[in-house]
Amino acid sequence: MASLNRRLHELESVVVAFSGGADSAFLAAVAHRQLGADRAQAVTAVSPSLAGAEEADCRLLAKEWGLRWTPVETHEMEQAAYRLNDGDRCYHCKAELMKIVTPIAAASGATVVLGVNLDDLGDHRPGQRAATGAGAAFPLVDAGFTKEDIRAASRLMGLRTWNKPAAACLASRVPYGTEVTVGILSRVERAEAALHALGFRQCRVRHYDDTARIEVDADELAVVIEHRVEIVAAVRGVGYQYVTLDLEGFRSGNLNAALS
Repeated sequence: MASLNRRLHELESVVVAFSGGADSAFLAAVAHRQLGADRAQAVTAVSPSLAGAEEADCRLLAKEWGLRWTPVETHEMEQAAYRLNDGDRCYHCKAELMKIVTPIAAASGATVVLGVNLDDLGDHRPGQRAATGAGAAFPLVDAGFTKEDIRAASRLMGLRTWNKPAAACLASRVPYGTEVTVGILSRVERAEAALHALGFRQCRVRHYDDTARIEVDADELAVVIEHRVEIVAAVRGVGYQYVTLDLEGFRSGNLNAALS
Protein backbone atom coordinates (compact mmCIF):
# COMPACT_ATOMS: atom_id res chain seq x y z
CA MET A 1 0.00 0.00 0.00
CA ALA A 2 2.85 2.37 0.75
CA SER A 3 3.98 2.37 -2.89
CA LEU A 4 0.45 3.16 -4.10
CA ASN A 5 0.07 5.94 -1.56
CA ARG A 6 3.39 7.45 -2.64
CA ARG A 7 2.40 7.28 -6.30
CA LEU A 8 -0.91 9.05 -5.66
CA HIS A 9 0.84 11.80 -3.71
CA GLU A 10 3.31 12.17 -6.59
CA LEU A 11 0.36 12.77 -8.92
CA GLU A 12 -1.01 15.30 -6.39
CA SER A 13 -4.52 15.51 -7.87
CA VAL A 14 -6.44 12.79 -9.73
CA VAL A 15 -9.66 12.03 -11.55
CA VAL A 16 -10.43 8.32 -11.26
CA ALA A 17 -12.27 6.62 -14.13
CA PHE A 18 -14.72 4.82 -11.84
CA SER A 19 -16.74 1.92 -13.28
CA GLY A 20 -17.66 0.48 -9.88
CA GLY A 21 -15.64 -2.70 -10.38
CA ALA A 22 -13.21 -3.98 -7.78
CA ASP A 23 -10.17 -2.31 -9.37
CA SER A 24 -11.48 1.19 -10.01
CA ALA A 25 -13.42 1.17 -6.74
CA PHE A 26 -10.26 0.33 -4.81
CA LEU A 27 -8.32 3.06 -6.59
CA ALA A 28 -11.09 5.61 -5.98
CA ALA A 29 -11.29 4.72 -2.29
CA VAL A 30 -7.53 4.90 -1.73
CA ALA A 31 -7.23 8.16 -3.68
CA HIS A 32 -10.03 9.68 -1.61
CA ARG A 33 -8.40 8.62 1.65
CA GLN A 34 -4.95 9.81 0.64
CA LEU A 35 -5.73 13.02 -1.22
CA GLY A 36 -9.13 14.04 0.10
CA ALA A 37 -12.20 15.11 -1.86
CA ASP A 38 -10.52 18.33 -2.99
CA ARG A 39 -7.83 16.46 -4.92
CA ALA A 40 -9.54 13.15 -5.76
CA GLN A 41 -12.61 12.96 -7.94
CA ALA A 42 -14.37 9.87 -9.30
CA VAL A 43 -16.03 10.06 -12.71
CA THR A 44 -18.30 7.38 -14.19
CA ALA A 45 -18.85 7.16 -17.95
CA VAL A 46 -22.53 6.53 -18.61
CA SER A 47 -23.60 5.06 -21.96
CA PRO A 48 -25.58 2.10 -23.31
CA SER A 49 -22.52 -0.11 -22.74
CA LEU A 50 -22.74 0.39 -18.95
CA ALA A 51 -25.37 -1.74 -17.25
CA GLY A 52 -27.87 0.32 -15.29
CA ALA A 53 -27.18 -1.73 -12.17
CA GLU A 54 -23.49 -0.80 -12.38
CA GLU A 55 -24.26 2.90 -12.67
CA ALA A 56 -26.58 2.63 -9.67
CA ASP A 57 -23.87 0.86 -7.66
CA CYS A 58 -21.35 3.59 -8.52
CA ARG A 59 -23.80 6.11 -7.11
CA LEU A 60 -24.27 4.03 -3.94
CA LEU A 61 -20.54 3.50 -3.44
CA ALA A 62 -19.85 7.20 -3.84
CA LYS A 63 -22.45 7.97 -1.19
CA GLU A 64 -21.21 5.24 1.18
CA TRP A 65 -17.58 6.30 0.91
CA GLY A 66 -18.10 10.05 0.64
CA LEU A 67 -16.47 10.28 -2.77
CA ARG A 68 -16.66 13.37 -4.92
CA TRP A 69 -18.45 11.66 -7.79
CA THR A 70 -19.66 12.82 -11.18
CA PRO A 71 -21.50 10.78 -13.84
CA VAL A 72 -20.75 11.91 -17.40
CA GLU A 73 -22.32 10.80 -20.66
CA THR A 74 -20.04 9.35 -23.31
CA HIS A 75 -21.02 8.90 -26.93
CA GLU A 76 -19.03 5.99 -28.32
CA MET A 77 -22.22 4.57 -29.87
CA GLU A 78 -22.25 7.53 -32.26
CA GLN A 79 -18.92 6.43 -33.74
CA ALA A 80 -19.08 4.07 -36.71
CA ALA A 81 -15.63 2.70 -35.83
CA TYR A 82 -16.91 1.64 -32.40
CA ARG A 83 -20.14 0.11 -33.70
CA LEU A 84 -18.17 -1.81 -36.33
CA ASN A 85 -16.79 -3.87 -33.44
CA ASP A 86 -13.41 -4.93 -34.78
CA GLY A 87 -10.41 -5.74 -32.63
CA ASP A 88 -9.92 -2.06 -31.77
CA ARG A 89 -13.41 -1.46 -30.38
CA CYS A 90 -12.03 -0.85 -26.89
CA TYR A 91 -9.60 1.71 -28.27
CA HIS A 92 -12.44 3.84 -29.59
CA CYS A 93 -14.38 3.49 -26.34
CA LYS A 94 -11.44 4.55 -24.17
CA ALA A 95 -10.58 7.39 -26.54
CA GLU A 96 -14.13 8.68 -26.11
CA LEU A 97 -13.81 8.39 -22.32
CA MET A 98 -10.57 10.36 -22.34
CA LYS A 99 -12.08 13.03 -24.60
CA ILE A 100 -14.82 13.61 -22.02
CA VAL A 101 -12.83 13.19 -18.80
CA THR A 102 -9.55 14.93 -19.72
CA PRO A 103 -11.09 18.44 -19.71
CA ILE A 104 -12.60 17.73 -16.28
CA ALA A 105 -9.16 16.81 -14.98
CA ALA A 106 -7.46 19.72 -16.73
CA ALA A 107 -9.80 22.20 -15.06
CA SER A 108 -8.25 21.35 -11.69
CA GLY A 109 -4.75 20.42 -12.84
CA ALA A 110 -5.43 16.74 -12.19
CA THR A 111 -4.31 13.54 -13.93
CA VAL A 112 -6.80 10.97 -15.20
CA VAL A 113 -6.07 7.61 -13.58
CA LEU A 114 -7.43 4.17 -14.44
CA GLY A 115 -7.72 1.01 -12.37
CA VAL A 116 -5.50 -1.05 -14.67
CA ASN A 117 -3.47 -3.68 -12.79
CA LEU A 118 -0.55 -5.94 -13.70
CA ASP A 119 -2.82 -8.82 -14.72
CA ASP A 120 -4.47 -6.62 -17.32
CA LEU A 121 -1.23 -6.05 -19.20
CA GLY A 122 -1.14 -9.53 -20.73
CA ASP A 123 -4.60 -9.39 -22.33
CA HIS A 124 -5.76 -7.73 -25.55
CA ARG A 125 -6.75 -4.31 -24.23
CA PRO A 126 -6.29 -1.62 -26.89
CA GLY A 127 -8.10 0.81 -24.60
CA GLN A 128 -4.96 1.03 -22.50
CA ARG A 129 -3.12 2.36 -25.56
CA ALA A 130 -5.76 5.04 -26.06
CA ALA A 131 -5.63 6.05 -22.40
CA THR A 132 -1.84 6.22 -22.32
CA GLY A 133 -1.77 8.28 -25.50
CA ALA A 134 -4.17 10.76 -23.93
CA GLY A 135 -2.01 11.18 -20.82
CA ALA A 136 -3.70 8.83 -18.33
CA ALA A 137 -1.74 7.14 -15.55
CA PHE A 138 -2.04 3.62 -14.11
CA PRO A 139 -1.10 3.93 -10.42
CA LEU A 140 -1.93 0.30 -9.61
CA VAL A 141 0.52 -0.88 -12.26
CA ASP A 142 3.14 1.58 -11.04
CA ALA A 143 2.71 0.24 -7.51
CA GLY A 144 2.90 -3.40 -8.61
CA PHE A 145 -0.68 -4.46 -7.82
CA THR A 146 -2.23 -7.63 -9.24
CA LYS A 147 -5.95 -8.42 -9.17
CA GLU A 148 -5.38 -10.65 -6.14
CA ASP A 149 -3.52 -7.83 -4.38
CA ILE A 150 -6.41 -5.45 -5.03
CA ARG A 151 -8.99 -7.85 -3.63
CA ALA A 152 -6.87 -8.58 -0.56
CA ALA A 153 -6.20 -4.90 0.14
CA SER A 154 -9.85 -4.01 -0.47
CA ARG A 155 -10.91 -6.62 2.07
CA LEU A 156 -8.49 -5.25 4.65
CA MET A 157 -9.91 -1.77 4.05
CA GLY A 158 -13.45 -3.05 4.53
CA LEU A 159 -14.54 -2.26 0.98
CA ARG A 160 -17.57 -4.30 -0.02
CA THR A 161 -16.23 -4.44 -3.58
CA TRP A 162 -13.38 -6.74 -2.54
CA ASN A 163 -15.14 -9.81 -3.97
CA LYS A 164 -17.37 -8.12 -6.53
CA PRO A 165 -17.57 -10.19 -9.73
CA ALA A 166 -15.84 -8.79 -12.79
CA ALA A 167 -18.24 -6.69 -14.87
CA ALA A 168 -16.77 -5.62 -18.19
CA CYS A 169 -18.74 -3.35 -20.52
CA LEU A 170 -21.76 -4.90 -22.19
CA ALA A 171 -20.16 -4.64 -25.63
CA SER A 172 -17.66 -7.31 -24.55
CA ARG A 173 -20.51 -9.84 -24.90
CA VAL A 174 -20.78 -9.18 -28.65
CA PRO A 175 -18.41 -11.20 -30.89
CA TYR A 176 -15.99 -9.15 -32.97
CA GLY A 177 -17.45 -8.47 -36.40
CA THR A 178 -21.04 -8.24 -35.15
CA GLU A 179 -22.22 -4.64 -35.15
CA VAL A 180 -22.83 -3.21 -31.68
CA THR A 181 -26.29 -1.70 -31.33
CA VAL A 182 -28.25 -0.27 -28.43
CA GLY A 183 -30.83 -3.03 -28.92
CA ILE A 184 -28.23 -5.79 -28.56
CA LEU A 185 -26.68 -4.20 -25.47
CA SER A 186 -30.10 -3.82 -23.89
CA ARG A 187 -30.98 -7.45 -24.58
CA VAL A 188 -27.71 -8.68 -23.09
CA GLU A 189 -28.20 -6.47 -20.03
CA ARG A 190 -31.72 -7.77 -19.44
CA ALA A 191 -30.64 -11.40 -19.92
CA GLU A 192 -27.78 -11.04 -17.42
CA ALA A 193 -30.07 -9.23 -14.97
CA ALA A 194 -32.42 -12.20 -15.18
CA LEU A 195 -29.57 -14.58 -14.36
CA HIS A 196 -28.48 -12.41 -11.46
CA ALA A 197 -32.05 -12.53 -10.14
CA LEU A 198 -31.82 -16.33 -10.26
CA GLY A 199 -28.73 -16.20 -8.03
CA PHE A 200 -25.82 -16.32 -10.50
CA ARG A 201 -23.36 -13.60 -9.43
CA GLN A 202 -20.60 -14.25 -11.96
CA CYS A 203 -22.08 -14.80 -15.40
CA ARG A 204 -21.97 -13.65 -19.00
CA VAL A 205 -24.50 -13.82 -21.81
CA ARG A 206 -22.61 -13.85 -25.11
CA HIS A 207 -24.76 -12.64 -27.98
CA TYR A 208 -24.97 -14.67 -31.20
CA ASP A 209 -27.96 -13.26 -33.08
CA ASP A 210 -30.94 -15.23 -31.74
CA THR A 211 -28.73 -17.46 -29.57
CA ALA A 212 -27.54 -16.65 -26.05
CA ARG A 213 -24.41 -18.47 -24.88
CA ILE A 214 -24.34 -18.48 -21.09
CA GLU A 215 -21.14 -18.60 -19.08
CA VAL A 216 -21.08 -19.22 -15.34
CA ASP A 217 -18.31 -20.35 -13.00
CA ALA A 218 -17.41 -23.97 -13.66
CA ASP A 219 -18.58 -25.08 -10.23
CA GLU A 220 -22.06 -23.76 -11.05
CA LEU A 221 -22.56 -25.64 -14.32
CA ALA A 222 -24.61 -28.31 -12.59
CA VAL A 223 -26.76 -25.62 -10.98
CA VAL A 224 -27.60 -24.25 -14.42
CA ILE A 225 -28.77 -27.67 -15.58
CA GLU A 226 -30.80 -28.09 -12.41
CA HIS A 227 -32.58 -24.79 -13.06
CA ARG A 228 -32.59 -24.92 -16.85
CA VAL A 229 -36.36 -24.46 -17.17
CA GLU A 230 -36.32 -21.14 -15.28
CA ILE A 231 -33.17 -20.00 -17.05
CA VAL A 232 -34.48 -20.77 -20.53
CA ALA A 233 -37.73 -18.99 -19.75
CA ALA A 234 -35.91 -15.94 -18.39
CA VAL A 235 -33.47 -15.62 -21.30
CA ARG A 236 -36.11 -16.29 -23.94
CA GLY A 237 -38.21 -13.67 -22.22
CA VAL A 238 -35.80 -10.94 -23.31
CA GLY A 239 -35.81 -12.00 -26.95
CA TYR A 240 -33.42 -14.90 -27.49
CA GLN A 241 -34.75 -17.98 -29.26
CA TYR A 242 -32.00 -20.42 -28.31
CA VAL A 243 -30.26 -20.71 -24.94
CA THR A 244 -26.94 -22.56 -24.72
CA LEU A 245 -24.44 -23.24 -21.95
CA ASP A 246 -20.67 -22.90 -22.42
CA LEU A 247 -19.21 -26.02 -20.79
CA GLU A 248 -15.83 -24.35 -20.33
CA GLY A 249 -17.41 -21.97 -17.83
CA PHE A 250 -16.83 -18.27 -17.31
CA ARG A 251 -13.67 -16.79 -18.83
CA SER A 252 -13.16 -13.04 -18.76
CA GLY A 253 -12.40 -11.69 -22.22
CA ASN A 254 -12.68 -15.06 -23.94
CA LEU A 255 -13.97 -13.48 -27.16
CA ASN A 256 -10.44 -12.13 -27.63
CA ALA A 257 -9.40 -15.64 -28.69
CA ALA A 258 -10.91 -14.88 -32.10
CA LEU A 259 -8.19 -12.26 -32.64
CA SER A 260 -5.27 -14.67 -32.26
